[in-house]
Amino acid sequence: MSSAPLLVELLTEELPPKALKRLSVAFAELLETQLRNGRFLEASSVTTRYATPRRLAVRITGVKAKAPDQPFTQKLLPVAIAFDAEGRPTLPLMRKLEALGLSEADLPRCKRESDGKAEALFIDGVTAGQTLQAGLQAALDQAIAQLPIPKVMRYPVPGGYYNDVSFVRPAHRLMALHGDHVVPVTALGLDAGQTTSGHRFLATASEIVISQADDYEAALETQGKVIASFDRRRERIVEGLQKVAGTARVVMSEELLDEVTALVEWPEVYEGRFDPAFLKVPQECLILTMQQNQKYFALTDNEGRLIERFLLVSNMHTQDPKEIIGGNERVLRARLADARFFFEQDCKKPLADRVDALASIVYFKGLGSQRERVDRLVKISQTLAALLGADAEKTARIALLAKADLTTDMVGEFPELQGTMGRYYARHDGENAVVAQGIEQHYWPRFAGDRLPESLEAVCVSMADKLETIAGMFAVNNQPTGDKDPFGLRRAAIGVLRMVIEKNLSISLSQLIGAATDQRDVSSAVELFFYDRLRGLLKEEGHATQAIEAVLTQKPDAIAQVPARLNAVRTFAALPEAEALAAANKRIVNILKKNAESVTHAEAQPALFRDDAEKALYAVFHERLNGEVETAMQAGDFTKALQVLAGARREVDRFFDEVMVMADDPAVRANRLALLNEIRQTMNRVADIAMLAG
Repeated sequence: MSSAPLLVELLTEELPPKALKRLSVAFAELLETQLRNGRFLEASSVTTRYATPRRLAVRITGVKAKAPDQPFTQKLLPVAIAFDAEGRPTLPLMRKLEALGLSEADLPRCKRESDGKAEALFIDGVTAGQTLQAGLQAALDQAIAQLPIPKVMRYPVPGGYYNDVSFVRPAHRLMALHGDHVVPVTALGLDAGQTTSGHRFLATASEIVISQADDYEAALETQGKVIASFDRRRERIVEGLQKVAGTARVVMSEELLDEVTALVEWPEVYEGRFDPAFLKVPQECLILTMQQNQKYFALTDNEGRLIERFLLVSNMHTQDPKEIIGGNERVLRARLADARFFFEQDCKKPLADRVDALASIVYFKGLGSQRERVDRLVKISQTLAALLGADAEKTARIALLAKADLTTDMVGEFPELQGTMGRYYARHDGENAVVAQGIEQHYWPRFAGDRLPESLEAVCVSMADKLETIAGMFAVNNQPTGDKDPFGLRRAAIGVLRMVIEKNLSISLSQLIGAATDQRDVSSAVELFFYDRLRGLLKEEGHATQAIEAVLTQKPDAIAQVPARLNAVRTFAALPEAEALAAANKRIVNILKKNAESVTHAEAQPALFRDDAEKALYAVFHERLNGEVETAMQAGDFTKALQVLAGARREVDRFFDEVMVMADDPAVRANRLALLNEIRQTMNRVADIAMLAG
């Protein structure tokens, strides 16, 4: 047999649903990589992965029964060592040949070539390709060992006593088919065969024999009532949900869809109902109850209001699903009753009366309680409100109540609802609408691309919350390291930056950091942290790295102006004068860096000028460009500030053509360095244009 499709399946007990998709992808990729590295696959080979609650499987087309032989050239020894003075093979050469399974009879096959240092003796040979059995065995062993298993189970092999096998769940069958031939490999104490099992209740037979690898998916579906493909099963669920929902909208997150897909082998969608009286409870609570506790899909009307219908995905097909629907309705009724009880109990105590209870909740070691954190949050929020012109009273009220819902039963049951429940309870308590919305929105943005808080007061508290977290964690030495960021400090910093930039807030980075901390060592580290996050944010938005560095090297304090500076740099870089001016600026920077101790004049003195070229350069900057650049900077027109510099190209070029900066006269030399220093400062008001030089 030359090449044929290969099928590998591990049949197990029910796999963890939240990990199934990840396990499936890893299993397929690991097997494919190992077989490709072993030269068993053709260039056109295609890998298809399968995953159900009880199996991981892979089918790969164009798999060779034997890897091709591999020619090789082996260096034996330097010729000077391989042969004696009479040209006879030496003992070291004979030992080398023997170690390779060769003899003196193989010497005629050897050739003499230079190894780059001296003449050496080489021999050509061919390494026989591995059989598929050997290659698949190694690939299977490595794939199983490297699977991202969330929690390993230990269990005995079939008929065994000791728990000497480790896997995500006990495995019961192994199938390995190359075309229509079983590949005799083993894994997890199992020998490969060609049988599998279908749906526990719907399959037409307890065992399903797969005749050849290409029959796998169809045989499982027709005989086993199992849709083996994770993606196909997911698509069927989505189609079923939308069909049964009718004109209603299905609330279906990607995570819930993946989890439900991992729970069923033959999905059927049924509709259930609940008492409309439960709709008096905030719909976020009801939806989370359905999703997290029961894996149901909630339905809303076209305005997004929850309705008293829900959809469930069953693993059973039946002509009369009344029993299935009725049982699920009873279970949901109890869950919704719990949610209603939590909500009604929480409403009995106003949020304002809950604030002091935060003293019993530890925030973090070294940072006190949540009550102490709220005090810091109020202080920072008030500082930011004063700087931005927000309503001081409403801002302080949002900050005071922001964390109060952490003491409620509902948030205790569903931590994801913190902030959301605070808004509901605040409205119930009669709080101002801006305050109620601010309690929810102070957590925004929660992830990349999430919405920003709407009111300026909510923005102040949101930034304060994130700044307090960053400053506090830096103070107790809990900065992010590598790819680890357990406290979400990077996400918090990006949230602050987005609010400042996208809402064009007139507040500086130093003011933001100063509002949250007065420790200089922490402030410096936090500042560097913010600039690093800003680099990443700007790169994601598509700005060129060179332009980003040119702007951020200046450490601009007005963060909201950074995009305008970048746009100005892009416009400037397109000017015909840009390359020459950037190169001149780079030259100026290098000269000043090498002669920093000689820059003794704050300003250049015209009386010390000797050459017309330096006089002309001084004149063009002092009489025209300095003023024009300053005016443009004051107006925030960074493009104009850079464009006017193009008018100095002739004078700059002439200066470097005709003037010797490092003159013998110390006074003249220092004066010319002072002139270059002034020019550098003017040219780099927007960005370090020297960094634009090639």
